[in-house]
Amino acid sequence: MENQSNWTCDANDAVQISIVQPGQNKLDILSTFQPEFTYPIFGEEETIFGYKGLNIQLRFSAHDLRSNVNISYNEKFKTVADVAPVDLLNTLDPWLPNASFAPLPEFENSVVKDESAKSFRPPGKLVHSYTSKQRNYEIWAGSLTDPEVRTILDRIQIFVSFFIEGGTPIETDDFEWTLQRWTVYFIYEKRDPPTSTASPYSFVGYATTYRWYFYLQDTESKDTKPQISDSSFPYPEEISITKQPARLRISQFLILEPHQKCGHGSHLYQTIQSACLADPTLHELTIEDPNEAFDYLRDINDFHLLQPELIKQNIIINPDPYTQQQQKSRRPPLMPTSTLIPTETLQNLRTHYKIAPVQFAHLVEMHLLSQIPESHRGTANTNIARLLVQKWRAPNEHDRRYYWWRMLVKQRLYKHHRDLLVQLEKGERVEKLEETLGNVEEGYDSLLKALEIRSAKEKQDAENGDMGVDVKGNAGKERGKRKFTIMEDEDEDEDGEGENGAADGGEGGSAKKMKT
Repeated sequence: MENQSNWTCDANDAVQISIVQPGQNKLDILSTFQPEFTYPIFGEEETIFGYKGLNIQLRFSAHDLRSNVNISYNEKFKTVADVAPVDLLNTLDPWLPNASFAPLPEFENSVVKDESAKSFRPPGKLVHSYTSKQRNYEIWAGSLTDPEVRTILDRIQIFVSFFIEGGTPIETDDFEWTLQRWTVYFIYEKRDPPTSTASPYSFVGYATTYRWYFYLQDTESKDTKPQISDSSFPYPEEISITKQPARLRISQFLILEPHQKCGHGSHLYQTIQSACLADPTLHELTIEDPNEAFDYLRDINDFHLLQPELIKQNIIINPDPYTQQQQKSRRPPLMPTSTLIPTETLQNLRTHYKIAPVQFAHLVEMHLLSQIPESHRGTANTNIARLLVQKWRAPNEHDRRYYWWRMLVKQRLYKHHRDLLVQLEKGERVEKLEETLGNVEEGYDSLLKALEIRSAKEKQDAENGDMGVDVKGNAGKERGKRKFTIMEDEDEDEDGEGENGAADGGEGGSAKKMKT
């Protein structure tokens, strides 16, 4: 029998995705790209057996995302005993709507001659409009209880498997009370239609969020408590899940490849963040299994939001927490964190901006580091590092601030990873903390440089009348590191099992998962 490897092809190369719109008597292709992952569909090896010259064309109508799959190949393997080519239609069937398997001419005709397309509007309601590179975009949001929202989402569920590592599609036929906690955000470009009957809308990307119940203790306010008119059971009126205190979690987040590195991820994230801040029943915005690219997007936007308030509140490390008498002692007493930074003020800021605790700690640490000139940071210099234990006595206040900054970060890392660290010998424990601290500082430094690039770009765009947010170029190369040496640094408050895998990179970068 012929070598089977000759009949095996890479599934990622075989699949081509196209966004199409009606042209003059034929379909016009707006963009063509390939998936990053196919293992959920074709197996861990991401290979397809039984074909030579295989081409799986997936076409999506730009406005309403109707799809069509068309398969072509040069040769097909003839079944021998139990060795048979992959049944492609049967394999793709669970991942696409039934209408996707209609003949290609039928799909082309339905798109080109669709007279209802010109009146198409994205489902939900318009929540944000913006301009980027002289092109107009809109973000629409709707509940998953809306049949039109479910229809569009069902048509693009396969993108979860193609572009979000570890992601799983949402069950859109679930109970009503479950669907109520889901909100879907769609980004569309709006421009002059190519024909008189075509839609002006073209799909760019989307995100999904859902509500986790958030237990409020004695601080629970009357405004956010569900109002119940009678204490008897059963309650005389239904309590809406959207009125209960909750933690909002971003589940899926995807910008299609042709639109990546153009600021759409930032606009989408900021829109979700604004909705969270405006809703009194929501108390935190969290992320489900973010990857490295999304961590970068999140850090950039959260820091951009929080930094002005940190500056306004004069959040800076106290370089002289010890009294003169304490300084003279050979071994000064332990230093309460509140004497170094205003912990109460910071806690109020965290709850006001609804930022998860670990993420907020990252932002504050990055801000505090930005207050220390680079010339007074020394983790890369072994001689300076060796003297850090004496920095609290150093004559320069920036050196002292840097020493206390290191202590604050080490304190957080130790608390967060204590169960692991206590299993190590003291010497190894110190080494791990030191190594992790170096990675953290390097990541913060990269993000701060990226922010400088972003600020310069925003200023330039504002002068040119372009309201887009673009963080590509050097900023992409300077992506902050969130890979800590000790272990993955998770948001400690994000309890409960996730339902839909990873959130893809905001600007569409690497989709490999990396927890915050």
